[in-house]
Amino acid sequence: MSSIQPGSRSKVKSSVQRGLRAKFIETYPGFEPYIEEIIPKKASLEAVKLPDRATLYTIDSNPLFFQPFDGPPIPHLKLVHSFPDAIPTIGIDRGAIRFVLSGAALMVPGLTSAGGSLPDKENALDDGDVVAVTAEGKEEVCLVGQLKMGTEEMKTKNKGIAIDEGHYLGDGLWDILS
Repeated sequence: MSSIQPGSRSKVKSSVQRGLRAKFIETYPGFEPYIEEIIPKKASLEAVKLPDRATLYTIDSNPLFFQPFDGPPIPHLKLVHSFPDAIPTIGIDRGAIRFVLSGAALMVPGLTSAGGSLPDKENALDDGDVVAVTAEGKEEVCLVGQLKMGTEEMKTKNKGIAIDEGHYLGDGLWDILS
């Protein structure tokens, strides 16, 4: 995802906005304490069409989340940076940083090596969960994406793709409205 050309913009009806707000909270309960700040009831939510049948939702040109045609809403990195504890976080080792920031798939060894971090068994994440990814030695989240396998499976297999595509720092979605 280097450069993304945004398509048409349209205001979201208030009834649709309420539904999106409810779906976002249902999908990401960690954002619930902040939802009034993220999507105020009286705010004017806009839908921006993206390639590949995805939609980016914004308020005052501030990106909030995007929704692939057949997937869950995914928080924009700028939203995750504002509320870093709202979604589960995993960590990659230093060696994986340049690959992630160039748009490559996040491979399991980058998470299971000494510099990576996965949640313990009690907080295990499942295939399909959306996570924030931090890099060893860095504080900011560098990637948001959907897991292709659960974290316990990653620990036992120690190979394969963890996230095959996501929204990363500097990609076309990062600066789409700049």
